Amino acid sequence: MKRKILVAVDDSFHSKHCIRYLVSMAGLLPSLNFTLVHVQPSISQFLLDDAKRSMKAKVELKKIQRRNREAAEELLTGIQTQMANSGIDTGRIQTQTLAKNLGVAKDIIELAQEGRYDAIAAGRRGLTGMQELFLGSLTAKLVEHSAVIPVWIIDGEVPNPRILLAVDGSESAFRALDHVCFMIGDHPETRLTLFHVVPRLGDYCSIDFSQPDLEMESFIVEGDKRCLADFYAHAMKTCHSAGIEKERIEVKESKRKVGVGKAIVEEARKGGYGTVVIGRRGSGRAFFMGSVSRYVLGKSSNRAVWLIP
Repeated sequence: MKRKILVAVDDSFHSKHCIRYLVSMAGLLPSLNFTLVHVQPSISQFLLDDAKRSMKAKVELKKIQRRNREAAEELLTGIQTQMANSGIDTGRIQTQTLAKNLGVAKDIIELAQEGRYDAIAAGRRGLTGMQELFLGSLTAKLVEHSAVIPVWIIDGEVPNPRILLAVDGSESAFRALDHVCFMIGDHPETRLTLFHVVPRLGDYCSIDFSQPDLEMESFIVEGDKRCLADFYAHAMKTCHSAGIEKERIEVKESKRKVGVGKAIVEEARKGGYGTVVIGRRGSGRAFFMGSVSRYVLGKSSNRAVWLIP
């Protein structure tokens, strides 16, 4: 079965990193097929309005539109050729260019939904948190607005295709598991590590108590054990149905002194994982988008992060 990835590209080095990662994954997952999409630059609203009244402005508008389209097609053809030269059959690589309508991120998401793509891939922009707050970025907007389709964000040179899936027993973690199983299930060379961070009271309550509530901490840990036992039982069935035998699965757990997000990032770094998969939302504050998943995305350099809605 084909897996369809919509790849947002431009002429930046972020985009080049994204393509190199996808080329490496394509060698591992022969079912991956790609559509390279480039959203053309905005055209001045003044010129658009003037073109409705003036023939001269209308001619100038058509020239700009043609130049934008030709530049986009040249860019897409170059990337397609690069991927083909890296060993990917050209039949697995499509191209498409769009005139900007709703905005780059929203146009890409709309196209992904209409085309029923399995994921959106993009290179991570190097903006600080404050810059993203005021300026926005393609990365931030894709993550924020893609409510249905998983988003793969690639930062830098990814060292290898090893996959770490962060799990917490939530519905979001189940969806992340389903996505990974669908992507890698029938490719026997791939392996999967399920990584769980044992929760603490502080992950559910932001109040800083002077003395730890040992009874409450014990209650949380025991509840977490029962939840994860059910999760792992379901996970093994899901993996088996997808063609992933238990020999290809490793389960790891962390009883950490650091935050959940930092524990995931440290495990990815120490374990040499090239790809981290995480649900945008999970069970409680610990896995709420804006805290853990945003931390993992922001701190994962030279790594791909798959964010699952």
